[in-house]
This record gives sequence, structure tokens and C-alpha cells, in this order.
Amino acid sequence: MKPIEERGYIIPAFNVGSVDYVDCARALAKSLLAQHPQARICLLTNDATAADPSLFAYTHTVEDINTVNPYANDWLVFHQTPFRQTIKLEADMLVATAVDHWWTLFEHRDVVVSQGCRNFYDQQATSRKYRQIFDANNLPDVYNAVTYWRLSKTAQDFFNTVRTIFTNWESYKTLLKFPEDVPSTDIVYAMAAQIVGVDQVTLPQGLGPQIVHMKPGIGPYTAAKWTNELIWETDPFRIQTVAQWGFVHLNVKDWSNE
Repeated sequence: MKPIEERGYIIPAFNVGSVDYVDCARALAKSLLAQHPQARICLLTNDATAADPSLFAYTHTVEDINTVNPYANDWLVFHQTPFRQTIKLEADMLVATAVDHWWTLFEHRDVVVSQGCRNFYDQQATSRKYRQIFDANNLPDVYNAVTYWRLSKTAQDFFNTVRTIFTNWESYKTLLKFPEDVPSTDIVYAMAAQIVGVDQVTLPQGLGPQIVHMKPGIGPYTAAKWTNELIWETDPFRIQTVAQWGFVHLNVKDWSNE
């Protein structure tokens, strides 16, 4: 797609199961617009009824998608974005504070996939509970939840590689120790980064945004839904009285109902 605007955010939200990712995307868009009222957001979805001009400047609908593994549709963001510079955000997140300063750092690169994550105390997460396959295969510790690219050959090569790996997973998984039967986006991004060049699609460790990850085991809680165990409040967004910062990966799909 030919760019229409200079920069903006795209949120992929494909509803193929019980989770309403479009609803997640609406909550994310509200939080982003609360921080940056002029932000331009594109919703990428398979739901023809999802358009909401009050939240999304663009709604792009794609009906012919992979319904067996919804993650495998991720490569579509490169072709569907209306922006020359794009930041992709996973739908089940919130924006707790201003994040537009990252554009200044990103715009000097062709592709930036975030690395590492933090707990809600704003400490570097040390748990490797969900990263054993990354460690076993010496893969970069990428998190696709925040991914930047600008229209470039590097970005095209990266997303073409992502599509190829998803499409040919049965072959690619033979390259890994302890491979997943159904690949996650993070695993595929990590493998694509190795192929295209880790230094070409990531920033040095310690630079760039890191999501606050609320999966159990990363922070000091055990409930499948952390909202059942921890005290939290909004405006400002705080967990256990700790003010949150940047991008928060909620890992709670029905946040709007909370």
C-alpha cells in the first residue's frame, strides 16, 4: 500500500476464536489517544464492523486470513499500513505514559523490534519462564509487541522473511531445539532477525522501549489473571501503588470489562 501519511500506529486485531482482540484494540487506542490526542492509528482486522472513526483514523479489513494460527497473519501489517513510518502495537496492551519520544530514536533506523521486558516495578525482568526456546537456540530476546519500521528494503526483507517462516513452519522448526508446534510471533520474529541480521532490526541492549509484561511468573504473583491478585487503579495507571510507564502488556484479554 502506498503511504498516505508520514507516521502512525497500526494495531492488528484478528478475531478467530473466543478472544475479542478488536475490543482490546479499542482499549489500547483510547489509552494512546489519552496521551497523544493527535496520534494516527490504523486498525487491521478481519471484522468488517470494527470501524470506529473516534479511535481509528483508518480501519483496514482483510477477510482472507489464516484462522488456524492467527499469529501467522502478522506479516500483513507491512502491506496494510497507511504510514511511511509505522509502530505496530499488540492489541492487548495499554499506554500508561507518553510514548511519542520513541519516534526520534526510531526514525534513524529501518526496523526496530523491541528487546527484553520489565516487571511492574520497572525492573528488568530476569525470569526466563517463557523464553527457554530463545535461550536454547541462542535467539535474540525480541518482543514483537512494539515494532517500528519505515518503508525500506530492510523492512520488506524482514516481513517477507516473517511470512516465509510462518508459511513453511514445518521446515523451519527443524532448525530449532524444542520447537513450538504452532509458532508464536516472537519466535518467528527472532528467527527472521537472525536471517536478516540482528543488528539491522534491533537496537543495542538497553536502548529502545521495553514492555511491562504482566504474565504470571515475570512479576511476584501467581494468578492467571493478575487483576484478581494485585491492586490496580487507573488515571494514572498504577499497580500495587506503583505508577506504570510506557507500554504495558496486560495479558488480560477482557480488560475493558474490568
